[in-house]
Amino acid sequence: MKKLGLIVNPVAGMGGRVGLKGSDGADILRRARSLGAVPESPKRAVEALKVVSELGDKTKVFTYPHEMGEDEALEGGLRPEVIGSITKGSTTPENTRKAAQEMERLGIDLLLFAGGDGTARDIYSAIERRLTVIGIPAGVKIHSGVYAITPRHAGDLATMFLEDKLMRIRDAEVMDIDEEAFREGVLSARLYGYLRVPEERHIQNVKSGGTYVEEDSVRGIAAELIDGMTDDTLYVFGPGTTTKAIVQELGLEKTLLGVDVTSNRKIVAKDVSEKELLALTKEKKTKIIVTVIGGQGYILGRGNQQLSPEVVKRVGKENIVVVATIN
Repeated sequence: MKKLGLIVNPVAGMGGRVGLKGSDGADILRRARSLGAVPESPKRAVEALKVVSELGDKTKVFTYPHEMGEDEALEGGLRPEVIGSITKGSTTPENTRKAAQEMERLGIDLLLFAGGDGTARDIYSAIERRLTVIGIPAGVKIHSGVYAITPRHAGDLATMFLEDKLMRIRDAEVMDIDEEAFREGVLSARLYGYLRVPEERHIQNVKSGGTYVEEDSVRGIAAELIDGMTDDTLYVFGPGTTTKAIVQELGLEKTLLGVDVTSNRKIVAKDVSEKELLALTKEKKTKIIVTVIGGQGYILGRGNQQLSPEVVKRVGKENIVVVATIN
């Protein structure tokens, strides 16, 4: 019988919809909660685990108590063996590191974990390259190459690996950024090490830095967009160098990593949260302008979680404009 280890970082991703660009640190978590943030990671873990549950009794699942895996495993249809201990409602990075070390001692075949780049760093610091892992994407920042493309893909990959259908293993980068600098508009990513992942196309690429923008192409995109703008419409610009350059063509200053709103060629709001977007767009004709995350191909859900399903539903998919240069 194969052994699967499960770790859920229950607070990963909480800073996304409220515009905090991360959830690392006790102070940021307190601020996120005060802004009405709710956990994102548990439901994404459950989505992956419902796939894994199809293995039935072929796999033994080990996990940590309560929100660090037990709750999600049960909801996903699994019967886990619970190890370790935590203070319910007050988990820490040290809990993640201890959980990974205990699962290594148990001789698990695969470690499945839900979180973001900070979680991947904690896993790496605990076990380095000694276990095969698969990340369930649940954080605000997903620069590391250890995560599946979606939670469902993470479940599929885990199932195939545990059924010996994925035999090749490769090293994947564990990347993270300086969140404080990130909130000031400076993107500084650092390589912390490597984790071992199954070699399969549903594991994402490392995020590109996006430092190069084809200026002529961006000017052409900007000119076309600006020419079609109407005064009765709100324009919501997602983060990125391409969208920032477009807003600058309007003679305005955009936050590089935030979501900004313009109307009648003026800035209406900067670095808005999901709640603020829902208030601004109520009964207003709105268009969302977003770009593709370099190296990964994502449009929504990574780094722009303020553009939530609720916001997209209100605006309408037909009012989302995706802009991208060739590179």
